[in-house]
Amino acid sequence: MQIIDNGPQPNSFDIETATCENTTYRTVAWTGKYLQVTLMSIPVGSSIGLEVHEETDQFLRVDAGRGRCVMGAAEDDLTYSQDVEDGWSIQVPAGTWHDVVNTGDEPLRLYAIYAPTHHAQGKVHLTFAEAEADEEAGGDEPPAWTVQP
Repeated sequence: MQIIDNGPQPNSFDIETATCENTTYRTVAWTGKYLQVTLMSIPVGSSIGLEVHEETDQFLRVDAGRGRCVMGAAEDDLTYSQDVEDGWSIQVPAGTWHDVVNTGDEPLRLYAIYAPTHHAQGKVHLTFAEAEADEEAGGDEPPAWTVQP
């Protein structure tokens, strides 16, 4: 299934099919003025990467695979831990350190909704390393027409 980020225009697509078919670390599926939808595929033994978004709430839903979600007040204080699998959702409050590790034997497929928008419109990162390098270089900024804190 091909997804084209036509944000902030109206859009609809089969999110479960798109998530399960996605093979990239992260693909921005739709960018709105106030929120954004991304699709993610995490290889066996890998993770989304321990991170914090100071002013961004995040919702994640697992559509395939198994993982472990950890969260906490600091990167060395991850007091919340929960095994997750197909059908589970994860709510990450702004300012919370978090990671989701693939503990299964197949890619962990999930989608994330950020509010406010967090990534560049239509951005595709094939791997975690590519995403990190792009963010460090300043190439993954939300569009100017989005509302940021």
